[in-house]
Amino acid sequence: MNNKNVRTGWVAAALAAGVLTLMTMAGTGTAASAAEPDIAAVVRAVDEQSNFGDSDFSAVMTIITQDPERGTEKMVVRQFRRDREGKFLLLIQEPRANMGQGYLMDEESLWFYDPESRRFSHTSLKEHFAGSDARTDDFSRSSLSDDYRVTGYETGVLGSYDVYIIDLEAVRDDVTDPFLKIWVTQDTHLVLKMESYSLTRRLMRTALFPNYVRVGDAVIPRVMLFVDELVQGSQTQVTLDQISLSDLPDTVFTKAFVERASR
Repeated sequence: MNNKNVRTGWVAAALAAGVLTLMTMAGTGTAASAAEPDIAAVVRAVDEQSNFGDSDFSAVMTIITQDPERGTEKMVVRQFRRDREGKFLLLIQEPRANMGQGYLMDEESLWFYDPESRRFSHTSLKEHFAGSDARTDDFSRSSLSDDYRVTGYETGVLGSYDVYIIDLEAVRDDVTDPFLKIWVTQDTHLVLKMESYSLTRRLMRTALFPNYVRVGDAVIPRVMLFVDELVQGSQTQVTLDQISLSDLPDTVFTKAFVERASR
């Protein structure tokens, strides 16, 4: 069996194991129609139901990275989001060597804080998050409909779910991926799989979203799996717990808060 067939079977198994709760958690989706679908509207629905609008959001992320050279590594990260202002904060709590490091998106600038030097430095949403296969923009608000245009689609099946397979092309130069392919459930408009491509159309990364949870009016992935397509055996799983929509103080999204939290 070749690597492609192994990967296809692994994807199907992950979805079969993890998305069993998806439809009950996201039961407000529109049923698939025989009429020609409005795929641009489907992409907008992906954004709308995965963002938090006027609510603040926080969670604890457990990030497990498997690397062929470094082995298995674990991180625990506290996540804070305020989508209405485009702000977020990621604070690393474990391992001890990285404790206190933070990523703060504040007014269109993304800062990385190093508690050892006590300095903030500019970084990019495109960068890998703390050496994992996740990227910083994986933890921000979804903006597919703003950043991409639909260039084509087909219908298909992934696992046991009828999906739209949608090709997207970036309309902005500052996005992480010039081209995306996403597998979206036809009835509930949830992304089950995403492939990221370079300018030369080379497959760079595959992301799987096998388990969703309803949080207020939003439906978000509780488990995310990111696979590096360039380094065999490199992958990262992110699991969310302690999810909350409680209001956050404005001070959370400030450099002063990051400095205090790292002490």
